[in-house]
Amino acid sequence: MRTTLLKDFETASAQIKSLQMEIAKAIVGQKQVVDLSLTAIFAGGHALLVGAPGLAKTRLVNTLGTVLGLGHNRIQCTPDLMPSDILGAEILEEDSKTGKRAFKFVKGPVFTNLLMADEINRASPRTQSALLQAMQEKQVSVAGDTMKVPTPFHVLATQNPIEQEGTYPLPEAQLDRFLLQVDVGYPTFSEEKELVLQTTSQEDEKLKKILSLKELEKIQNLVRQMPITDEAVEVALKLVRATRPQEDGSDFVKEYIGFGAGPRAAQALVSTAKAYALIQGREAADVMDVHFMLEAVLKHRVGFNFTAKAQGVGFVDLMKELEKVA
Repeated sequence: MRTTLLKDFETASAQIKSLQMEIAKAIVGQKQVVDLSLTAIFAGGHALLVGAPGLAKTRLVNTLGTVLGLGHNRIQCTPDLMPSDILGAEILEEDSKTGKRAFKFVKGPVFTNLLMADEINRASPRTQSALLQAMQEKQVSVAGDTMKVPTPFHVLATQNPIEQEGTYPLPEAQLDRFLLQVDVGYPTFSEEKELVLQTTSQEDEKLKKILSLKELEKIQNLVRQMPITDEAVEVALKLVRATRPQEDGSDFVKEYIGFGAGPRAAQALVSTAKAYALIQGREAADVMDVHFMLEAVLKHRVGFNFTAKAQGVGFVDLMKELEKVA
């Protein structure tokens, strides 16, 4: 068993290096964003990409779809987007030869491996809930029937933190379904210079498919089997529980936090720590990986109360408080 795992690890490590090199042809810089997005996919989950317009979020999703060998679709979320626009709908079709009419189901963009939901907070709550079912249960309900979405299935949704007018903030239950929140920042001066030169002087280089669906699923299975130290698991639990004002929270948490992270956060910390360790070329996850993943796992799962908002207390302050825990 150990020998098989080591062999699978070596194969996966080589494939991940090839993936990173291929992605770098299309995405300038943003190494942490790329690594976190891969982490979410290898851990079998979904990711919320938060950043200003024009930071290559759509390009990143298209690139990941290509190099990972995934079928990928994109939906632009707007207030008038209906659940049927995502899930699909039944249409009445007439046979040209017999003249008989019958209902035929036309699948929507959700029937893919990698779905990009652009500006997800602009979709209405009704549409968000339809997407939530697909994310959580890997199936959708249409016209009284339940249909499974393809396997694997991942949602990478984007959200613009600047424009909040005309948006429908995602409910906590749906935010919790995202394994990670990945903040996409502006590039450095040198990265932006390279980006400008690359995009204004030559055509985009055609990307190659690095993995097949079977190979991706093998990596996802490897992540689940990867070892993690007992200390790392205990640290993950301590950190998550420390965000809850009702339990082990400090005076800071009790004063400023409205609600803390649930058990799904601890699960996310452990699974993403394993996936991140694999991406970094390490055979086992440890405390260092848990600490690295902490911000991306907790940022969308912790709610600040009115006192915190009034006094300008935010997530950075919480992270400083958690440093005292473990």
